[in-house]
Amino acid sequence: MNEIGKAIKTRRKMLNITQRTLAELAGVSINTLTKIEREEGNPSLDVLEKVMETLGLDIKIVVKGKL
Repeated sequence: MNEIGKAIKTRRKMLNITQRTLAELAGVSINTLTKIEREEGNPSLDVLEKVMETLGLDIKIVVKGKL
């Protein structure tokens, strides 16, 4: 989970998108997104996929540690 949270935060900042905007675009709560970026909790795979797809990231690459 560490790498996924970091990848999401890094990509979001690279695209100059706020957490609130990303949460709205991905259809998740701001609270959920904040927890993902802080590497807290255990989000579902569905939620992670929504956020990562919104950012143009492939979850398979991040999970395998190739980001």
